[in-house]
Amino acid sequence: MSKQEKAEMAKALIIVESPAKTKTLKNFLGDEFRVEASMGHVRDLPEKEFGVDVQNGFTPTYITLPERQEVLKKLKEAAEKASEVYLASDPDREGEAIAWHLKEALNLHHARRIEFNEITRQAVQQALQHPRDIDMNRVHAQQARRILDRIVGYRLSPLLWKKANRNTLSAGRVQSVAVRLVVEREREIEAFVPEEYWTITARLTPDTEANAFDATLRLRDGEKLELHNEQEANAVLQELEGAQYVVQKVKRTERKRNPSPPFITSTLQQEAARKLGFSAKRTMQVAQQLYEGVELGAQGSVGLITYMRTDSTRIAAEAQAQAREYIGKQFGDRYLPEKPPQYRSRGGAQDAHEAIRPTSVTRTPESVKAYLSKEQYELYRLIWQRFVASQMSAAVLDVVTVDIQAGRYTFRATGSSVKFDGFMRVYVEGKDNGELSDEERPPLPPMMEGQVLTLLHLLPEQHFTEPPPRYTEATLVKALEEKGIGRPSTYATILSTIVERGYVELKEKRFYPTQLGIAVTDYLVKHFPDILDVQFTAGVEQQLDDIEEGKQGWTEVLHAFYEPFAQRLAETEKSNEFVRIEPKETDYTCPNCGAKMLLREGRYGKFLGCSRYPECKTIVKVTRSGEPAPPDRPSDEVCEQCGSPMVIRWGKYGEYLACTNPQCGARKPMEKSLGITCPQCKQGQIVERKARKGKMRGKVFYGCNRYPECDFTLWDKPVGRTCPKCGSLLVEKQSGRKQVIIACSNKECDYREEASTEAKAMAS
Repeated sequence: MSKQEKAEMAKALIIVESPAKTKTLKNFLGDEFRVEASMGHVRDLPEKEFGVDVQNGFTPTYITLPERQEVLKKLKEAAEKASEVYLASDPDREGEAIAWHLKEALNLHHARRIEFNEITRQAVQQALQHPRDIDMNRVHAQQARRILDRIVGYRLSPLLWKKANRNTLSAGRVQSVAVRLVVEREREIEAFVPEEYWTITARLTPDTEANAFDATLRLRDGEKLELHNEQEANAVLQELEGAQYVVQKVKRTERKRNPSPPFITSTLQQEAARKLGFSAKRTMQVAQQLYEGVELGAQGSVGLITYMRTDSTRIAAEAQAQAREYIGKQFGDRYLPEKPPQYRSRGGAQDAHEAIRPTSVTRTPESVKAYLSKEQYELYRLIWQRFVASQMSAAVLDVVTVDIQAGRYTFRATGSSVKFDGFMRVYVEGKDNGELSDEERPPLPPMMEGQVLTLLHLLPEQHFTEPPPRYTEATLVKALEEKGIGRPSTYATILSTIVERGYVELKEKRFYPTQLGIAVTDYLVKHFPDILDVQFTAGVEQQLDDIEEGKQGWTEVLHAFYEPFAQRLAETEKSNEFVRIEPKETDYTCPNCGAKMLLREGRYGKFLGCSRYPECKTIVKVTRSGEPAPPDRPSDEVCEQCGSPMVIRWGKYGEYLACTNPQCGARKPMEKSLGITCPQCKQGQIVERKARKGKMRGKVFYGCNRYPECDFTLWDKPVGRTCPKCGSLLVEKQSGRKQVIIACSNKECDYREEASTEAKAMAS
């Protein structure tokens, strides 16, 4: 045995989920530990079969994921050499399940579980001092959720295929309830009958126009006044002609405004949507990067925030003490509350972790800005500001309310000014609507009771009551949380899934249900009311929490769910009722007969069909927004199979090349050549492509244009030069905000060089 092998034998092995975490841990753990990544889950239920033995206590059949075979082989070799093995996956149910699957797959009988809420030296060392056994209650809770979702997905989806005559549909236990919320909100909007009402605003001033302010009519003879139409408004205006406007009452109050609590998962997603325009999915992706670690120059890889899947507002005493010290030094003692604030988590919160906060409050956003991408910086700044503000003193505002008498009518004006900014010096929470509260209105000019004011003009305005607004990502996450649907780790997946499945559309940042979403929801509500019931779904979430806490057995929960579900499923399969997707009238006319075209949805998606069908069978492809697709355009390409010209045609995922010979039917993706010879086959050219399948769909990659004969691919853009160290292609990599480097595409080679000025400019 070599010295190096002996040294490896003496090391303890820590298995985490991602390579980014390994980098951060290695940065401060040193040579005493070997750190490897499992790349997430290593086992799961089989993809193309049910995989659950319902008759035998819901026993799941787990298979090793094909893409994890090599990872497991490497981990097994490392575990055999290690003095100890620590399983350090994420500190939640999913992470606990990953640790258990690793232990089972690698036969690690003596492996211990460690967890840390932040990837810092102190947190990790403390975790290593307190290893524990795997918490099987957590594992059972995750397993129950997985099996529940499998039961609904694998039993309900085929029913939808049959009843809707399309095999692209799928049902999800939680996602279907989210779609129902969007559908019901749309129906509220459609059923809403607007009611007319009028307001009268007086533009007044105590002296000059520079001090003018607005007062709104509120009372007549001391009673609340409502104006329902123009005639009523005009009658009031006539009575007010020549009236004197006198200050009747001036009320000054001092109001405290408390800071918002530090972020939990749902509030982070809501605020990132409001202030940064991030989707919930994007928010969680960027937060994951900040949690796992970012390269900070000479400091190496550093975890910048605590774990980002949490429903607890609790903060560690050490973090509060650090924040108080920072606030005192930066802003002074006035900005420190007498005691560190304590925030109450919502009812039903698991409270397993802290709130989301920076790992070190002294690591300000500006101090790390140069190392972060634009999105990383914006999200980190939001988290940092929210946390610091949450530990600061309340703001104090002076609110002035003035009642103004004009004959038998009373007008009211409200204004405010900041007496002490407190936490507002750092951060103020965003809002879902643009309405101003009393505390947010501009200050009023000085006035005294009995003072006569000058009327500049009276403004009558017509209004109509408005329906409830459509959900945004922020408000839908808020609704899911309030109703107890899903948990912090699921919100982003729920929102992205209902869009990807075509049940809702996101237009101008608002959710609209599709005809498909409406039809499927109506069918499921009628035949599976429990599955689509909000309270029932929230109850299941509570049962999963009870399993985690050891209060309930996981198979009991599954039995209670499955038996009535299976009975309802059998009854529905026998019925002759089908899912009807009603077509939608459009402004487009049929190119053949001139009749109206209807927007229809078939098994291959949306299309325009003539309203005179079956007399006229004209159909037109549409873009994702429902507009007619652009016509075919000529190209310079010739079909490789038959030699016919090829045209540029629009398809479901954008433009592609299609052969004009109807007997051939060949097609190929649009490709942009980089003018670089493929290093693998030495014949083809490297072209830019977009992934069309799986989780990476839409992502740009680079590959040989001779595919499938040559399968060479790269995710990073090649630069047309070879590595002086090993001869592989060099590629552009982004290592941080505006930081582009040239690196070797060979993972075993460590060659790096600074990028050109052009490449840096393009990245910025």
